[in-house]
Amino acid sequence: MYNKNLVFTAACAGLAFFGVTMLALGPILSQLGEGANALPATLSVGIIAGTVLFGPVVDKFGYKWLLIAGSLLALMGIQGLAHFENITALHTAMLMLGIGGGILNGETNALVADIYDDSQRGMRLSVLGAFYCVGALSWTLLNYFIPAYQLPLHYVSVVMVLFIALFVSIRFPEAKPQGGGSLKKSLRLLKSVSLILFAFLLFFQSGFEGILGSFTVKYLENTHAAETAAATLSLTSFTIGMFIGRLCLGVAMKKLKDSATLYLYLSVALVGVIVLSFAPNILLVYAATALMGFGVGATYPVVFNYLGGAFKELSGTVFSIAIFIALWGQFSFNKVTGAFFNKGDFDYFPATLALAIVMMMILLPLAKGKIKK
Repeated sequence: MYNKNLVFTAACAGLAFFGVTMLALGPILSQLGEGANALPATLSVGIIAGTVLFGPVVDKFGYKWLLIAGSLLALMGIQGLAHFENITALHTAMLMLGIGGGILNGETNALVADIYDDSQRGMRLSVLGAFYCVGALSWTLLNYFIPAYQLPLHYVSVVMVLFIALFVSIRFPEAKPQGGGSLKKSLRLLKSVSLILFAFLLFFQSGFEGILGSFTVKYLENTHAAETAAATLSLTSFTIGMFIGRLCLGVAMKKLKDSATLYLYLSVALVGVIVLSFAPNILLVYAATALMGFGVGATYPVVFNYLGGAFKELSGTVFSIAIFIALWGQFSFNKVTGAFFNKGDFDYFPATLALAIVMMMILLPLAKGKIKK
């Protein structure tokens, strides 16, 4: 028998490592030399590969060893980033970091969804999601106070080794009984209308997060004449807003229905976009991005709560499919927004953010309605 609190602690640590993975290159990219601008693309490919891999594996073989393998891959990628100077070797390190991070992201969410029942799942997923912010903020602050990027990488590695030792020493839930038709069951998931609708809701969520993280600084530099350092702080306020939103989410989900909670949060995010559109100074921009972070912080926990409850038998595969489609949303929105920015059309940025939120609001009742049938 496994200890739920220890398993939940392990999941939180794993998602915090994913927070480091997602922002690993941001603070240090300019220090990595010629050709480094291509490294984020390699990281993204790795994350997509890890996302596709984890679901069927955990459903068939259980969580423990894949969690350890994902953590070791991420650790090797971080150490490669600390030691390698050759650009080809750095691409290899980013691929390993991405695969490990993709495994950790999907597996930790599926794990928490599995070990808690309907009464606790939503609250626990929201707390889990806050640890993504803990990892991302910790990495950003380490690099802010320690300019030599190798040291923060080593510090993170030490923490990872300690938690990997914890993963090895504790028991995890066993693999789920699959029966003879597990492959057919997995393929039938692709015909589930509710799963596809929820996955496309996450498509727009990831698109929102992707362009906000990639283009906000450039948007503020060109529309508000903001200095780069001041504009970059808007991303910190976004992460802090998301962290606060996820901490409050468990309480909100106890008092409101899941769908009502998500509508409330998305409405806050929409207000943030409107404030960003008309903000006359950088302080109001920080308030706007904090509101947006707070508002979109509910989407993944609420959607995973629905999916974890509806597809318990193959939850790993379900989460894998949903996150895979979501990552393509990030890719697509980045591509389209990048094309606008290349033409100097910066004013489309708030409208694109608003479109993503409105589409999530439209898809939510459709997806929820199908999942009840």
